[in-house]
Amino acid sequence: MIIVKNTEEIESMRESALIVSKTLGMLASEVKPGISTLQLDTLAETFIRDHGAIPGFLGLYDFPNSLCMSPNAQVVHGIPNDKPLENGDIISIDCGALKNDFYGDHAYTFEVGEVAPETKKMLDITKQSLYVGIREFKHGNRVGDVGYAIQKFTEDHGYGVVRELVGHGLGRKMHEDPEMPNYGKRGRGKKFVEGMVVAIEPMTNLGTHRIKQLKDGWTILTADGKPSAHFEHDVALVNGKPELLSTFKYIYDALGIVSDEEDEFRQVKL
Repeated sequence: MIIVKNTEEIESMRESALIVSKTLGMLASEVKPGISTLQLDTLAETFIRDHGAIPGFLGLYDFPNSLCMSPNAQVVHGIPNDKPLENGDIISIDCGALKNDFYGDHAYTFEVGEVAPETKKMLDITKQSLYVGIREFKHGNRVGDVGYAIQKFTEDHGYGVVRELVGHGLGRKMHEDPEMPNYGKRGRGKKFVEGMVVAIEPMTNLGTHRIKQLKDGWTILTADGKPSAHFEHDVALVNGKPELLSTFKYIYDALGIVSDEEDEFRQVKL
């Protein structure tokens, strides 16, 4: 069942989402060769708690850490460890925060030092596909319209779209209805309604779309060992149009990136 949010609840969700956004922005300055994912996890937990929230992932379904840290061929759900990041790595950082009984949850894949051109292009296309999907989250459309748009865009560029892992509704629970696959057919699935909030999160592989899971019960890898990218935003349906609750602004500020990619989805000035 889709749980519709009122204006006050959406604003509470925006607050939670922005704590995640600011956490990722803080981490952007720390992601560099030599730092471990466990060190980044500790920084994130402290930052989230200092901002009056609770790490959304810590203990959720018994997950052991505050961040899902997935480098290179890891797609999602990687567990932080002591291994230092190396020049040329990429690292997907998925972060959640719980404040005022509502969750924020979004992700960004960072470059570590100098990254191979083909990997850099995959990151760019995957991030573009996120906004391609968000544009379809609007009055009159259905879940399949978002999935179709993401799938077509990424597959047209030659990348594999992960099937087994999907976006989701978001609210007082981390995972609510509906599931939001990154593949599908136009006009299929649940219809979007005013006040919905979803996490849209394309996961794109440089090679095959197939995946496998490590024995830790969490870490998902590409089946062929090629890199994977993951980007995620929290989006509300307001006045029939998609409105971003999360932002990459703080990441871009830290990295010196100028971008207007979010402007069309931003009705509230940050």
